[in-house]
Parts: sequence; C-alpha cells; structure tokens
Amino acid sequence: MLGASLLALLTLTGCDTVERFRGPKTAFSGDSALAYTRMQLSFGPRVPGTAGHRQAGDWIVAQMRARADSVEVQRWTHVTQRGDTLPMRNILARFRPELTERVLYVTHWDTRPTADNDRNLGARARPILGANDGASGVGFFIALADALKKTPPSVGVDLLFVDGEDYGNFEDASDTTKNKDVLIGSQYFAKTMPMTYKPIFGVVWDMIGDKALNIYQEGHSVGAAPEVVSRVWGVAKELGYDRYFIADARSGITDDHLPFIRKGLRVIDVIDINYCSDGSTNCDGDTSRNLHHTQQDTIEHVSAKSLQIVGDVALKLVTR
Repeated sequence: MLGASLLALLTLTGCDTVERFRGPKTAFSGDSALAYTRMQLSFGPRVPGTAGHRQAGDWIVAQMRARADSVEVQRWTHVTQRGDTLPMRNILARFRPELTERVLYVTHWDTRPTADNDRNLGARARPILGANDGASGVGFFIALADALKKTPPSVGVDLLFVDGEDYGNFEDASDTTKNKDVLIGSQYFAKTMPMTYKPIFGVVWDMIGDKALNIYQEGHSVGAAPEVVSRVWGVAKELGYDRYFIADARSGITDDHLPFIRKGLRVIDVIDINYCSDGSTNCDGDTSRNLHHTQQDTIEHVSAKSLQIVGDVALKLVTR
C-alpha cells in the first residue's frame, strides 16, 4: 500500500512539473472566447468581397458597440495587383478613449481565399474556414472586450480588427514595394493614422488558439521592439505561462506588425506559427503536418485553454 501511495504521489508530482495550467488567472474567459470563435466560423470563410465577409464584419461591429466606449469603422476600396476591387473595413474599438497613454492590440478578421498549403491539390483553390488563422483572434478580442467592460484598464486600450491580412501572396518582408495584397488593413491604417497617435506599445495577436500552444519570440519583433517582447514574455512568466510563451527568438514573419514598425511604433507579433497536426513545435513549411493555410484549420484544433492563456497575458498587460 505504501508503495502504491508513493507511486501515485510521484505520478501527480510529475504531472505538476509538466502541466502548469491551473485555470483562469484573470477575468478573461477562454470558454467565452471559444464560443465567439465558433460564432465567427458560422459565417463561413471571410474572404473580402463575399457575403460571409460582410456579415462577419457587421457582427463584429455590433459586438464591439455593445462593449467598447467607442467604435470607429474605416472603409475603403483596395484594388489588387491583378485588378480585382475589394471592399475593405478596419474596426477600431476603444476603451477609455480620453486617456493619452494607450496600448494598441491588433488582430485580423479576414480569411485566406486559397488553401495553398493543403496536401490535397484539389482543395487548394478553395477558401479556408480559418478557425485559428482569423477566427481565434476575433473570439479572443470579443472576450477581452467583455473583461475590459467589467474592469476598465489602467491605460487606454485600442482593439483594432484589420482586414485583408491574408488575401494575396506573401513576399519578401524587407522589400516595401512587395506584399501589396496582404497586410492590407494594417498597411492602410498605418498610412492614414494621425501623426499624433503614439501608443506606448502594441501587440499583434495572430493564430493564438492552437491546442498545442507554443509561442516563440518573433524575429522582427525582437529586432524592432525588444523591450515590448520582454514586457509580454515577462508577464507570461509571472502568470506561470513560460511553458507556452517560450523565451527563444525565431525567424521573422511577415505579419501585421511590420507596417506599424515601419511607421516607428513599438509593435510586436505574438504568433504560434507552428500550427502542427501532431502538436509539435517545428512544422512550418512541412505540408504533411502543417495546418496553416489548409482546409484542416477547423475548430477542433482550437482550444479554450490556449485562448485563456493568451487572454490572461493580454488582460494583465493593460490592468497592472
């Protein structure tokens, strides 16, 4: 009996050292974020110019108007390099707009029109549903707005839903003449924002619902705003989430933080780019295991636990 009890104790202790998640650490609700993610998916693919895109955008505006202190909608038309005309919409929800000290949070709400990484060649021409790549960020932001409405932040917070992040071809990030048909909303916002808009820092939250959550420090972020990276990963460590926010820099990614960095803002990218079917941490570019930009980016690969972890960090950053 003593041996069995000791074995049980060792087993429990071993589990404790591996698994650090103990439930919510803040007023953020990962369960609510997952429910909102499911609702975003109910509109189908949110490709610019489609009915699903228009309906999802209207829904986001309505959700933010019920929660935020103010909501601004930025509309414009984007003409692609091949001549397509796309209706675009950025949505800016503001909390405590009277404060000059502000934090900018960014996520994209559109989905990719092609599944170009899918193993099934016949499926590549179809749009993706985007449970993690698109919907998880939206669900996360609406749940974050729930928490911010109940407990006002210590700084002004701007939640920016950008459009057209995932539409076209991702090209060389160092060449500013390229990437005209991706990062569309963030490029437009950065170009048109007032010169006086200077948030103390900003974070792009992208692909943060992956069940096997492993968020490494992104290369462009470390190079352009290392103090913001340190702040975010430091809060994650304080919350006991250093297993999920891994203090190890990886290569740079072309994402919505780049237009803001080029405008001189201290904005970083929090992204789990290794969206692996087997839960590993190194499948970027491996079409046999990578779910990114495939038809398999569906709700069963998104978890309330991962959303809770990221939500706790995001909320703690602005309510300290």
